[in-house]
Amino acid sequence: MEFTVDKYENYSMAKISQEKVDSTVAPELKTEFMDLAQDGVKSLIVDMSNVKYVDSSGLSALLVGNRSFGESGAFVLYNVTDHVMKLISISQLDKVMNIVSGQEEAADVVLMTEINKGQGAAE
Repeated sequence: MEFTVDKYENYSMAKISQEKVDSTVAPELKTEFMDLAQDGVKSLIVDMSNVKYVDSSGLSALLVGNRSFGESGAFVLYNVTDHVMKLISISQLDKVMNIVSGQEEAADVVLMTEINKGQGAAE
């Protein structure tokens, strides 16, 4: 699976370069998310611009990411393609996940989550 991660001070940014996030890559994606959380990453921003299709396994992997980072920080998806967004909406995952249009908005969600959870720079 094509997955890159860049680590920053308050969050990490991941890019999924696969066009299809389905049962063939979802287990590896779940593992990537869990490994990052166990490595101490509190918030993860995921660029979905290359993903053209997700199936139920792919949606499940995204939910694992949402759960893995939801307690410590934020899990934010951005640049979600129309087709993938439609599938996320049909499954009503848009009600439980942070989905924004751009990278700056995603960073703002992380910042607001840190403030709301009391994890700001003062700590």
